[in-house]
Amino acid sequence: MREGMIRWTFFVVGMLVLALGISMTIKGKRFGIGPWDVFHYGLYKHLGLTVGTWSIMIGLLILFTYVIIKKEIPKIGAWLNMLLLGLFIDLFLWLLPNSTTFLGDTLYFIPGVIILGYGIGIYISADLGAGPRDSLMLIIMEKFGWSVKSVRNGMELTVFILGWMLGGPIGIGTLFIAMFLGTVVNVSLRQSKHAIERILARRSNVHLLKVES
Repeated sequence: MREGMIRWTFFVVGMLVLALGISMTIKGKRFGIGPWDVFHYGLYKHLGLTVGTWSIMIGLLILFTYVIIKKEIPKIGAWLNMLLLGLFIDLFLWLLPNSTTFLGDTLYFIPGVIILGYGIGIYISADLGAGPRDSLMLIIMEKFGWSVKSVRNGMELTVFILGWMLGGPIGIGTLFIAMFLGTVVNVSLRQSKHAIERILARRSNVHLLKVES
């Protein structure tokens, strides 16, 4: 298996896992959902369409902003991130049954946050380009010279407030995501990078054995 194929496999799998996690937290939304998802859900609630469609549209707007300001085209991974994530979110929201109980929401939300974090780590480990929201963060950092923490927190707070104004679901789970998601991503990213390195090393050893024989 070529290196490019391995990385694309990790990228697509990561998008699927990430979308599943987001969809699970939305199904367990009585606890609240992540800031960007609060925003997308609020838009869906007031203007129709779907959560995934709004994820795509906001991502597209961000990428066009990136092109205008940077005068360069983002990597293909950024465009596919925007498209696949929205499509997969809508797919899983359609496939997963709704929860009507506190227990059901709990069984959706807590595993959903962990799955969400693993999805981010898996897709980032492929190193095929930052998603639209991360691209926006990089633009702001470069333009104003602010730190990653300041820009990231500012972005999350802004979309959180917008989502709240639109009636998106917020709660203790929103805070839980903000506090613990990064920890899950760190573990997932480390494990995913290690997995890619092992696969590539194994492929290299197999190739060397074939050459020597």
